Amino acid sequence: MGTPVRAMPQPGRPQPGPPPGMPPRGMPPRPMPPRPRPVEPPTEVIPRVEDDYDEYYDDDEYYDDEPEAEDALPPDSLARKAVRGIGEGLITLGLVVLLFVVYEVYVTDLLSAEKQQDATAALDSEWSSNVVTPPPADPNRQSKLNLIEGKAFAKMYIPVFGNDWKFSVVEGTTDKHLEIGPGHYKDTAQPGEAGNFAIAGHRVGKGAPFNDLDLLQSCNSIVVQTQTQWFVYRVLPMREEVAGWATNPRSKEAACAGVAPLATTLGDAYAKTVGQEIVTPSQGEVIAPVPHQVGTAVPADRQARLLTLTTCHPRFSDKQRLIVHAIETKSYPVADGFVPPEMTEG
Repeated sequence: MGTPVRAMPQPGRPQPGPPPGMPPRGMPPRPMPPRPRPVEPPTEVIPRVEDDYDEYYDDDEYYDDEPEAEDALPPDSLARKAVRGIGEGLITLGLVVLLFVVYEVYVTDLLSAEKQQDATAALDSEWSSNVVTPPPADPNRQSKLNLIEGKAFAKMYIPVFGNDWKFSVVEGTTDKHLEIGPGHYKDTAQPGEAGNFAIAGHRVGKGAPFNDLDLLQSCNSIVVQTQTQWFVYRVLPMREEVAGWATNPRSKEAACAGVAPLATTLGDAYAKTVGQEIVTPSQGEVIAPVPHQVGTAVPADRQARLLTLTTCHPRFSDKQRLIVHAIETKSYPVADGFVPPEMTEG
């Protein structure tokens, strides 16, 4: 193909020029001016909060202006100090009393239980190694026991308190002796003898063997065992039962056989001897051969075979003494495998 024919300009007609902004034909193109960049606003600086706080408050001045705790309270007066001191003293005293009660009621029980076990083991060993002497045929004669202070010589059971109520009885009634278990008053009768076989025991703490002594009723059995014999004692009628004992239905029960007010069988010397009484600690005549009759001559063949138990009254106090009197109703020789039927009473 040939070269296109360029149109020739026509005379008298205006020729079209280049577009606006473009260079005339035949001229090189002009360079484009740079595009203007947007102007960013200046960064605003925000003042620090600490600066404003520090401007108005100084740490030292701020805390110095606060009143101290001691300055905020009024000064202690002498009365206030005295009341506070008394209060602190009472709190301390209360804690001491509480600790003492815990010791007396619980700790001493554990210590006494261990001593009671040792005493019982020693007694069992003695009984198993000694030659048994047969009891005398005459019930009015009782072989004497070799009593050694602080050592156990007999065992005591109260069936109504349960099968686990049993204690070895030691000779002597000092605090040291009673920490082991019930203690026999020196110079009182021995088990099974005419007169008054008297035993003391703690009611609270130190094993508390006589804690429930006030629950005993008339005709309840108390069994004492020596190496050769069993002795069954029964609680005498209570003071309020004495007058109508003959017509009391309880007197007809089998357990009450041989139990009666002593005044009706042995005379007025025993008028004050009842099943239970409360006396002052100074009334030692309750453990006399004939209770409450110190110095009164009663022939030995007219003396009842009594058992007297004594303990503190009321609980947690030693202001008075609770006394229980019982009379011997039966005895049995010790034999292998034999247990008195009274031991099953409950």
